Amino acid sequence: MTLRRILLALALVISGGAVPAAAATVHRVGYDRYSLTVDGHRVLVQAAEFHYFRLPSPDLWRDVLEKEKAAGFNAVSVYFDWAFHSPAEGVYDFTGVRDVDRLLRTAEQVGLYVIARPGPYINAETSGGGFPAWLKLVPGRARSSAPGYTAAYRDWLGHLNPIIARHQVTRGGSVLLYNVENEYAVNTDAAYMQDLQDVARAQGIDVPITTNLCCDAASWSSTWASGLGAVQIPGVDDYPQSFDCANAGTVWGPWGAGITERVRDDAPAFAAEYQAGAIDLNDTGYDACRELTGVDYTRYFAKSNLILSGATAFNYYMGFGGTNWGWLAQPNDVYTSYDYGAAITEARQLTAKYDEFKRQGYFLRTVAGSLTRTDPVTAPLAAGLETYARANPDDGTTFVLVRNPGTTAVTTTLDWGTHALPVTLPGHGARVLVGGFALGGQRLVASTSEILTQEAIGGRDVAVLYGDDGTPGSTILGYPSRPRVTVLDGRVDAAFEDGELRLDYTHTGLARVLVDGGGRRPMLLMLGTPATAATFWRADSVLVRGTSLLRSASGGALRADTSAAGPIEVFTSARTVTVNGSPLAARPTPSGSLLGRLPGPETVTLPALTGWRQHPETPDVDDSGWTVADKTTSLSPFVPLTQPVLFSDEYGFHTGSVWYRGHFTATGAETSVELNAITGKRGNYLVWLNGRYLGAAAGGVEADSEEPRNPAPGPGTFAVPPGVLRPGEPAVLSVLVQNMGHNDDWTADDNRFRQPRGLVGARIDGATTPITWRIQGTAAIDPVRGPLNNGGLLGEREGWTLPGHDDRSWSPAATTVPAGVTWLRTGFRLQLPSGQDTSIVLRFPGAPPTGYRAVVYLNGWQLGQYGAEIGPQTDFVLPAGPLRQNGPNTLAIAVIATAPSTVGAPELAVVGTQRGGVPFIRG
Repeated sequence: MTLRRILLALALVISGGAVPAAAATVHRVGYDRYSLTVDGHRVLVQAAEFHYFRLPSPDLWRDVLEKEKAAGFNAVSVYFDWAFHSPAEGVYDFTGVRDVDRLLRTAEQVGLYVIARPGPYINAETSGGGFPAWLKLVPGRARSSAPGYTAAYRDWLGHLNPIIARHQVTRGGSVLLYNVENEYAVNTDAAYMQDLQDVARAQGIDVPITTNLCCDAASWSSTWASGLGAVQIPGVDDYPQSFDCANAGTVWGPWGAGITERVRDDAPAFAAEYQAGAIDLNDTGYDACRELTGVDYTRYFAKSNLILSGATAFNYYMGFGGTNWGWLAQPNDVYTSYDYGAAITEARQLTAKYDEFKRQGYFLRTVAGSLTRTDPVTAPLAAGLETYARANPDDGTTFVLVRNPGTTAVTTTLDWGTHALPVTLPGHGARVLVGGFALGGQRLVASTSEILTQEAIGGRDVAVLYGDDGTPGSTILGYPSRPRVTVLDGRVDAAFEDGELRLDYTHTGLARVLVDGGGRRPMLLMLGTPATAATFWRADSVLVRGTSLLRSASGGALRADTSAAGPIEVFTSARTVTVNGSPLAARPTPSGSLLGRLPGPETVTLPALTGWRQHPETPDVDDSGWTVADKTTSLSPFVPLTQPVLFSDEYGFHTGSVWYRGHFTATGAETSVELNAITGKRGNYLVWLNGRYLGAAAGGVEADSEEPRNPAPGPGTFAVPPGVLRPGEPAVLSVLVQNMGHNDDWTADDNRFRQPRGLVGARIDGATTPITWRIQGTAAIDPVRGPLNNGGLLGEREGWTLPGHDDRSWSPAATTVPAGVTWLRTGFRLQLPSGQDTSIVLRFPGAPPTGYRAVVYLNGWQLGQYGAEIGPQTDFVLPAGPLRQNGPNTLAIAVIATAPSTVGAPELAVVGTQRGGVPFIRG
């Protein structure tokens, strides 16, 4: 390793950045009560949560990770979903969209640390909380030291941990922390927690081990802060803004102040999950959740937590939410989209909240060397506002939080030492101000503007500060002698006295001030608003304005995205600039930058979806090859209402739709069919008798172990129509159950996790002969799409979702479908512009309908479930990978109707397109 690489690595560590793979070697990871350290240098961790399993396109993993890095994050936190990799006990797959080795390599290449979270339990609103459904058939309570569960999770970790271990920072990789379990506060099995750590250590994990507690450390810390089962760095989850997306405009911190608690005095405070979005419990739509946790919330709560907690490790949940494709979702809280109201949308578009995270991320990277070791100090006062402060005991840098807890603006004076500085803060406004700080080669005495960033470029400092539009700002800089001040743009008043240069201005637009002489190296100081600050991008001693994203920079070689044609300004020491490999025609400016112009993306034209064909999936099929359902016992705590046991998991059918066919001999005295089913929220079931459709009912939820428990969940009573049954003749009762995923295990309670799916009771009133049952579910596991993609519809089993299926015998599609299951198919060809990142959705017209649900498949990938019973979603993201961007595509839709229904025709739509993007291998 050359000296240059050593210095580069250390500089990145000191500044809060991750060490890129090219400069990596073996490192030492440590910690004290202030922060993590790498090779003895303090590191401030700013992470965003990312779930690879919610983006079925490994090429696009890089896109999201680069966007997180571009926002100033230096780490990502990653859950590993056991169920996503394990279709059956002892069977594991880490290929394709499950290639976590590739994921960790990509993080290293992008230059991001990783907080690895292998569970075994992860929650994350995933089916089973990440537990594979086959675990329900393993004896012993999950999340405990029970032998059956212990053997199962050791097998999982035995496959995963070696992959994580070889990607640790200590081996030149990216994994900085290893998180065991998830929100284990409700449990008391210390031996289990200890074994998870012992197993990890034995399998090569040597970075610090952490865990995340939800959501109050007070009672938990006395049990888990030390002793058996204690981790080195306990983390705490904070969700102060609740999940009340329906009332986003009025909610403000109903679940607490959001200040991360310190659990151990010898470890840094760690915000293991800090709210950066919300699940849509009210089916309001994720735009409302983004408003709930938007710019105002992010500005106020994140900055307050930074100063009041003293935490130096943060993970924001979520940075990018993604898609619950296939049967990935937990049934009770989420639908197909897991957008989460995150800073990056499900369609990978950047939002105003992304801009706020970028403003804070760039600030943290700039001041990390001082902020990673601070103690509380007395804060300067500002009447009408709240102020708090921390200071670095070594270099004297002071960080002052000034916030307005009210809803109306406050104009006041901040008395900071000998300086009286005017300040105006809007309602719920917050700033972190810095004084006594070495801003590059400058001495920042005090400022009422926030620091965005500072870079040393071409022998001078280039710094950007900002404040709320229209508010006063003052910045005081220290100089041994009077410097020369030149105002290049805007209005700035300058005065020098007693070794201090005071600049006064109003935050508006972008003012530019050149300061040179005075015994320090030259500085270009730019003073703007939050909006103008958001136009800046930084990467490797380069500042850029005018692009919609800056992915990376190496000298004058930029990788950047543009969403429209426009000017680009580059602050660099390089004499020439290229953007995505093309030379930039640029001229120098008085600011010492280069100014050019970039083209925007080409117009994208999408084809209409025409030529739909349809085919019915009938209940009248030969079931002689189906599995006989004849079990009489189950590990589930739910006692079946009738015999035999019809729980679908008992017969190896864990995902999606399940068909049942019950054979009996009719007597003519039958009056009604009585059924009960547990499907999870949003599930239902349809019933036929001798091929005659009888109706449908909602499945039971049975989500919790709370008493009193529902003794007869998901009931349905269906009258037997006259003439359908003939005495002495064979009869068939057919039932299609839509199972919506498995309960999580948040309470580590078998009453919750082991609750069954499918029919839990079935009888025919008036019948005197027994019913012989057969069951059919998912076919062999799809080797490409994995165990959670398909259910047990006949069309799924027979490949009607796949591009190669011959549908020429199908009928032209009608606008109305009968009750039952009707399949629709069509094809379309794309030729998207090259060198351009285009995000496409399948858009259904109007509000989601009642009366039917539609399950959407693109080239065999199940990418959406649409309908009023499912959720409010009408746009379904079609990610590149499953979507062939240049070539033919096949759409298949299973319409499951509880009554004759008119099906609205969906269309393709562009929700974002930018010139640039990431290299894409497939499609």
